[in-house]
Amino acid sequence: MEPPEFPPLPALTRAEGEFVDRYLAVLDQVGRINPAHGGDTYSALRAAQALTSGAAALRDALALMHERGESRLHAATLARALRVLDGERRASRVAMPPPTDRPPVN
Repeated sequence: MEPPEFPPLPALTRAEGEFVDRYLAVLDQVGRINPAHGGDTYSALRAAQALTSGAAALRDALALMHERGESRLHAATLARALRVLDGERRASRVAMPPPTDRPPVN
């Protein structure tokens, strides 16, 4: 049985690819910190610590794009790349979960 075939990534510049990778890494860290999804304080602390270096790498990727004259973010193309790289699932970890019918526990 062959593995499933994923849609191809859209054509990106090297800097755009770096931007998308760094954005998803930051998104993953913020998802790990999200208190609405539970977890423990130590893993949230580690994610918060990693978030600082991830944000710096994201900043550097955007600075490189700007230096190279890439002045526009092509939203449709970048959104397709994010979808291929499972960005919707990863972004869902940042969002609030749907409410439950149970009253909150104090």
